Order: sequence, then C-alpha cells, then structure tokens
Amino acid sequence: MSETHTPETRILEHFRDAAADFDVIFCDIWGVVHNGEHYFSEATDALTKFRAKGGAVVLITNAPRPGAPIRAQLDEFGVPHAAYDALITSGDVTVGLIADMGEAKIHHIGPDRDLALYDEVLRQTGRRPSLVPLAQADYVVCSGLFDDEIETPDDYDLTLRAMRERNLVMICANPDIIVHRGETLLYCAGALGEIYERLGGEVRYAGKPHAPIYKAALDLAKAAGARQDQPRVLAVGDAIATDMRGAIRQKISGLLVTGGIHRDELHPEGSGPLNAARLDGFLAQHDETPHLAMTALRW
Repeated sequence: MSETHTPETRILEHFRDAAADFDVIFCDIWGVVHNGEHYFSEATDALTKFRAKGGAVVLITNAPRPGAPIRAQLDEFGVPHAAYDALITSGDVTVGLIADMGEAKIHHIGPDRDLALYDEVLRQTGRRPSLVPLAQADYVVCSGLFDDEIETPDDYDLTLRAMRERNLVMICANPDIIVHRGETLLYCAGALGEIYERLGGEVRYAGKPHAPIYKAALDLAKAAGARQDQPRVLAVGDAIATDMRGAIRQKISGLLVTGGIHRDELHPEGSGPLNAARLDGFLAQHDETPHLAMTALRW
C-alpha cells in the first residue's frame, strides 16, 4: 500500500499521491529542504516535479534575515532553482515592521549575521535605524540568541525583566522556538518571545504561524502564475506549532514532515516508516491536526 490513515491525518509515502489536489505549496525550508548542513535531494526533487506539473512553490521560512542572504545560502547548499518560484522570510516581514516604527531607537538581540535587517530597511526607506543599548531603546528587535551554540534562554532572564520594567515592545523576527542544525538542537528568537509574553510583555511576531507572511506568500504565488484567484494551497513543514498552526489559522491544508524537528518523538528508533499509532498519540497532545503527514518530502 502507498498510504495509511490516522483518524484525520493521511500518511503518505509519496507526495505524488496527493499532489493533484493542490495548486500551490508553501514550503518550509529548515527541516524540510535542508537541515542547516546539507539539502535534501528528495525534497527538492518533489518540489521540482510539482512545479513541472503546473504548480507554484513559495519557500516560506522563519529565518530572521531578508530573502537575499537566504537565497544565497540555498545556492551554497546546491538547492536547484527549479525547485521553487519565490521565497519569503520572517526577516522580510520584520523589515516592514521596523519601517513602520519610523525613527524609534532599537536594541537588537541576536547575532551579527542578522544585522542585514537594518541594511534592508535602509535600502527600502532611505533611513538607517538607530541601534542603541537597551537603556536607551524605544523597542527591541530579537532575531535570536547572540550565540545559539552556547547560550540558552535562561541567559536572558535579566534582559527580559529589564525590558518588561520599561514596557518595551519586542519584535520577534523568528517565531521558531528550537531548530536542529544537523544533530544539534538550538534555541531561536521565539523562545525568548515566549518567555517575554509570560512576563506580560508585548511581542509582535513576524513569521509563521502569523498571517502577514502567508499573505505575502500568496501574493508571490499569484505573481508566479498560480492558476486561480483562490488556489488550493498546501503548507509543508516540520513544526506543529508554527507550520501546522499557521496552516490551520489560514484555513489551508497542512503536510507535517515528521522526520524534522519532532523526529525524536515520532521516530525514536531513528530512520524508518512513520508509525500511525505514534502519530495519533503525538497529535492528541496538540490542537493542530495536519491533513497529511510523511517522514520526509519525496515525490
């Protein structure tokens, strides 16, 4: 058999068995297309074949940088251009949020590689944002931890409490909580955003599962030639709290790739087929039920 079923989620072995049901794919990058060290050729082959049959593919990622450096990274990995039509990042949405704040002063939390956000604001608006120490800031942009290889969210307790005392808004440029880089688990900006919300702080999220990034992705899909004004859209991703929650909020179908961020829970034995009973147990712990699931995206 090419597929099995949970009560609500169809488990696929091959995406081709469901591809004809969709006109557009919004595809997550990290965890589906690559793992931070190398790209997955089966996934890019599936996306390429979907496009060859007339579908449109928009890569949609919570990367907290503008699209240009992400495209460059995909090129470095060797991801074929034929696998996608367009790309939208959480960083692209963040640039718009920063621009909307005008000349307000920013305290940045995150690595230097994410400072490209402010270069893009300058390019789009002609105005370079003013980056200042926390005590002088009007709001905070968080793109991640300063050093995600050695730090954890606990290292930011004093900073977050100082922000809360001043009622500073946090723009969270990457709503992801954690990500795998190869076999290493790393914390993302969303982990700090989650804590700040628990402290009572206001967080404005730029990426998935929030609506603005999906609207931008749909506009890109239509520009790429999506065949209908309201195309049948499938969100593909490996994170239940961002990719699948976003799909449900946007009332589009979701395909959960189970060999990504949730692999320790869904594939504790390592590589191998997805166990339907284990998937049922996992989904029972969450509010999001994807339409489809498969171990890895493959045609």
